[in-house]
Amino acid sequence: MARTLCVANQKGGVGKTTTSINLAASLAIAGKKTLLVDMDPQCNSTSGIGFKPVERHPLVVDEPIRNSIISTKINGLSLLPGARSFRDVNVLAGGGADEARILVDHLEVGTSHYDFVLIDCPPSVGHLTQTALAASSEVFMPIQCEYFAMEGLTQMIEVIRGVMQTCPGKLSFGGILLTMYDPSLELTAEVESEVREFFGEVVFDTVVPRDPMVTEAPSHGLCVLEYAPRSRGTRAYIELCMEVLERD
Repeated sequence: MARTLCVANQKGGVGKTTTSINLAASLAIAGKKTLLVDMDPQCNSTSGIGFKPVERHPLVVDEPIRNSIISTKINGLSLLPGARSFRDVNVLAGGGADEARILVDHLEVGTSHYDFVLIDCPPSVGHLTQTALAASSEVFMPIQCEYFAMEGLTQMIEVIRGVMQTCPGKLSFGGILLTMYDPSLELTAEVESEVREFFGEVVFDTVVPRDPMVTEAPSHGLCVLEYAPRSRGTRAYIELCMEVLERD
C-alpha cells in the first residue's frame, strides 16, 4: 500500500511545491515507484517538471486516474497533472462530506500500486487541502526560516487534528521541514530553536538551504537533482529522502 504524503502549509512561499517536486524525484531515484499529484490550482508542480496543466482535473473526470497519469523523464516518477479550471476547483474544494469521500476513494483506488504518492496542496486550510489530508497517510509541513514561520501554524494543526478525528488511525504527522535555511542569519537559528523545541522529533534533521539552483530549476522544467546534481539543494533533498525512508 502506498505511503501518501500530503505536503501542506497555509502560507505561500514556504517551499511546499519545491519540496513536493524534489522529494518525489529523490524517492523515484531511490528506486521507489512514486506519483506526484498536483492539487494546487496554480499547477506549479505540473509546470515545475516540464508539463502543461490539463483542461479538466483527473480527479473530477469520469474515467480511471491511470488514463491521466504522465510518465516523467525520471525513471519511476509519474505525474497526475493539475488543472486551472475554476469549475474543477469548485468541485474539488466545495463539495460536502459525501463528495469528498468519493474523491478520496477515487484517488486511493487509482494510486494503490505506487510506493509513494505526494500531494501538492494549495496554500490554504480550505476544503481542497482537507480533502487531500483525508486521502493521505502522512502530512508534511515545510516551514520557512523567517519571522512569521509560526504564524497560522496553530490553525493548520487544528485542521490536521480535525481530519485525524474524522478518519481515526489513518493520518499521522509525517514531519516538519525547515526550508530556505541560512546559517549566517541569527533569525534562522532562532526559528530553528523555537520549532525544534516545540515539535521535537517531528522536525526533520535535514534542512533545505537557500540555494539559487533550487529556485532556478523549475523555470527549466526540471527538479534540482537534474538541474544541478552537485548543488547544496540536491544534497539536502537526497538527505531528506533518506530520512523519509528511515521513518517507514
